[in-house]
Amino acid sequence: MAKATYSASEIRVLEGLEAVRVRPGMYIGTTETRGLHHLLWEIVDNAIDEAANGFADRVTITLHKDGSASVEDNGRGIPVDEHPQLKIPAVQVVFTQLHAGGKFDNKSYEYSGGLHGVGASVVNALSRKLTVEVAVGGILYRQEYASIYDETAKKVIAGKPMTELCELGRTRRKGSRVTFWPDDRIFDDVRFNRDTIARRVRELAFLNPGITLNLTDERLKQDDANREVSFCYHGGISDYVKYINEDKSPLFESPIYLKGRQDNILIEIAIQYNAGEGESIFSFVNNIPTPEGGTHEMGFKAAYTKCFNEYSRKAGILKEKEANRAGEDYRAGMSAVISIKMQNAQFEGQTKSKLGNPEARVAVDGFVSDTLPDYISDLRNAKVVSLIAEKAAQAAREREAAKKAKTLARERNKLEGAPLVGKLASCTGRNPKENELFIVEGDSAGGTAKQGRDRRFQAILPLRGKPLNSEKRRIDQVLANEEIRTIITALGTGIDSSFDLSNLKYDRVIILSDADQDGAHIRAILLTFFFRFMRPLVTEGHVYIGMPPLYKITKGKKVEYAYDDATMERIVKKMERGYTLQRYKGLGEMNPEQLWDTTLNPETRTMMRVSVEDAIEADRRISILMGDKAEPRRDYIYQYAEFNKEDVLYKMEVNRIGQ
Repeated sequence: MAKATYSASEIRVLEGLEAVRVRPGMYIGTTETRGLHHLLWEIVDNAIDEAANGFADRVTITLHKDGSASVEDNGRGIPVDEHPQLKIPAVQVVFTQLHAGGKFDNKSYEYSGGLHGVGASVVNALSRKLTVEVAVGGILYRQEYASIYDETAKKVIAGKPMTELCELGRTRRKGSRVTFWPDDRIFDDVRFNRDTIARRVRELAFLNPGITLNLTDERLKQDDANREVSFCYHGGISDYVKYINEDKSPLFESPIYLKGRQDNILIEIAIQYNAGEGESIFSFVNNIPTPEGGTHEMGFKAAYTKCFNEYSRKAGILKEKEANRAGEDYRAGMSAVISIKMQNAQFEGQTKSKLGNPEARVAVDGFVSDTLPDYISDLRNAKVVSLIAEKAAQAAREREAAKKAKTLARERNKLEGAPLVGKLASCTGRNPKENELFIVEGDSAGGTAKQGRDRRFQAILPLRGKPLNSEKRRIDQVLANEEIRTIITALGTGIDSSFDLSNLKYDRVIILSDADQDGAHIRAILLTFFFRFMRPLVTEGHVYIGMPPLYKITKGKKVEYAYDDATMERIVKKMERGYTLQRYKGLGEMNPEQLWDTTLNPETRTMMRVSVEDAIEADRRISILMGDKAEPRRDYIYQYAEFNKEDVLYKMEVNRIGQ
């Protein structure tokens, strides 16, 4: 119960870096694995800023066996001279003071990703230990910090300097090296993911042409090909867009590439089309990904549509009485990378997912409006321009067909409301924030789930067959599929350009399928559909995978469930003997009470939330696994499937799946 009085003594003042440890989510978003890697990105961003501004050409990231990570560059080195106001070395200021850095006045860095001035100090605050080495003026300096528990104060003192800034001697090196040990008192898991880091390192190499980025994982064996990798791309984002499109049947070889400066904003854009129907636009500001887009993307889309509509009018492709094409028509099949560098970038939050600067929209719009017409009018590009115009015309026809299909679907749902009602067992609750929709594989499992659920907040939608693989179909074909149409109607959000998350009827959309190949295929099909046509549903964390148990272990009256082989073996070993083991082949084998206890009950169930940590990699994986090209899929299976690759039957199965 709250105290009746409220006085000055109740006001707590957080000193130094203490605020970071008290509220880490304010600075790194989360203390889960994404937040852990955000620490590394803060230090990497600082090194990349040195390179992007012309002071370094090499950045090396090392993952050590003891759980630490280090980032080294060959730039100018963090200043080591005394700060004029604080009277301590500048490097110590950088690692112990929030909102301290050399990126606020644009004198030391023209463009920078780390604009908040909290990156290095936050990493220090959330690490058990951190060391920084600076090689400047031919001398190597070093200082150590630690977050230690103070018995007197009864709290952790964050990022405390454990040594003075020491001179270690002469050196030929230059630049900075930061090593840190993430604090396991803060993070759920302090193990760095090598693949996650490798993807980001590759991305940075694309965005900064000519700069070499090295990644070493000392946790791997010496002969492991992934232990040491190096990335350097001289083609920059043109190479990047080709990499994104390599499994998507590109329509032309050389991407459209635009580069220039507008209103003191450096702008680079690379565009290449593929045979697919969807658009994939990935944007960056000062090397920072902006997965939620922002003003720079808005400016690009507006100007691109305007330029191609003007071309289509002049070329007679659009007749006098015809309406302009919609922007989505010109972006059908587009893969694009937009990279801008600007001063005083304003992101939404410290995790920097969306750009908010209005001047960025004006600059990008003006830049594209000025430069794209030159590309379009150049006769050397006539074939590419013609391909884009033809694809936009086809997309417009399909959009009109899809519009009619949506209208027909709405009318059909009105006229045939009974079939949907018969499929969907709705819940009685009227608060979407509390309601859940289980999309269940098969009528049998659907019937069990309907009996076992809590009908106050849980709705059940059984699938009577496999939905359409939307990666291989146009939107009008997707809408013609009864299972997909039923899902769209049940969720209430619409799809594609008409998608509106505010109309979502269920806060959690849970895919519940059997733990076999068919169940995995259904999950893949549904996730592909959600990612391609309802992406905010995934990116905003509304999609989950239900985890029914694989085993039921019974001994007398004692019943335990295991969700994987390792857990089953542990339970069996504990029971020793006299038990019975049941392997569930499907959800339909469980009775309603068992399904409730293991899979539906919020108090006892296990679920996986689907997230998109790397939108570009997710886009590529879906293209590989669900697209038309068999060769990349076969190669992927050969690389990652855990089977004996010399087995003839295995090779036959790989070839069958590849086709």
